[in-house]
Amino acid sequence: MKSGFVAVVGRANAGKSTLINVMVGEKIAIVSPKPQTTRDRILGVLTTDDYQIAFIDTPGIYKADNLLNSVMQKTTNDSVADVDAVLFVMDAHEGISDTDRELLKKYSSLNVPTVLALSKTDIMPESLLISELKELGEENVDIVPVSARKNKNVKELIKVILKHLPEGGKLFEEDIVSDRSEKFMISEIMREKILLKFDKEIPHGIAIIINKFALMDGGRTYEINLDIVCEKSNHKAILIGKGGKAIKEVSSFARQDMEKFLGKKVFLTTYVKVKEDWRNSAQLMKQYGYEGL
Repeated sequence: MKSGFVAVVGRANAGKSTLINVMVGEKIAIVSPKPQTTRDRILGVLTTDDYQIAFIDTPGIYKADNLLNSVMQKTTNDSVADVDAVLFVMDAHEGISDTDRELLKKYSSLNVPTVLALSKTDIMPESLLISELKELGEENVDIVPVSARKNKNVKELIKVILKHLPEGGKLFEEDIVSDRSEKFMISEIMREKILLKFDKEIPHGIAIIINKFALMDGGRTYEINLDIVCEKSNHKAILIGKGGKAIKEVSSFARQDMEKFLGKKVFLTTYVKVKEDWRNSAQLMKQYGYEGL
């Protein structure tokens, strides 16, 4: 059988996490339309009788304007070391930018096979896709246009990736789909719902801290107590909303997904706290689990 590690890289909001979720067949990474949704290096494992692929989801390539973003970019760069292949995801419907070309040359120049996935092809005209394929045809990489949302060409993409993976045994047990704990995924679900509900910079300045994650009621219910940490007092007011309406809505939204993920009822308690400029504090980043990611 074939097996190997594949680093999935690309600019912020290119659709990396959505594509990995579809390939793995389970939600192992949160998604939203906003950049910087993925902060951590997350492993998603696809296992069949013939192969096992360990996809490494990485933070989107984005201008580093604080310490957290700098660490995220280092994580992405470190992730391409010692992998069997690189999957570079490019948002096709936005057109090919100079940054895309530079990044593609960067990864294809490494001594690692590189596959280019042109994403979001379901929301672009076919004429533009043909033009982009011609433009990229001179690059020394395999190119596969895909739509994760429509599950279009995803199987073909996996076939192309497999061409570059070595023969070998399983890297993980068959029932492993991610290297992340349930507790981690619960915090990510909460952060995802905040990303989807609130606009602009507020979601990017929040961290989720799980204070309690325990079974109760004879193992039928999870009790989850968490803090939503933001950077400014006015952000706290927005997150809570008038009469607590906003925090109740986003918590209810999150609880539904938590119950689906855990397969049990969830009793969720949320608090909003302020830690000014925590994304530039090495001490607070370490406390919140972001040191070195």
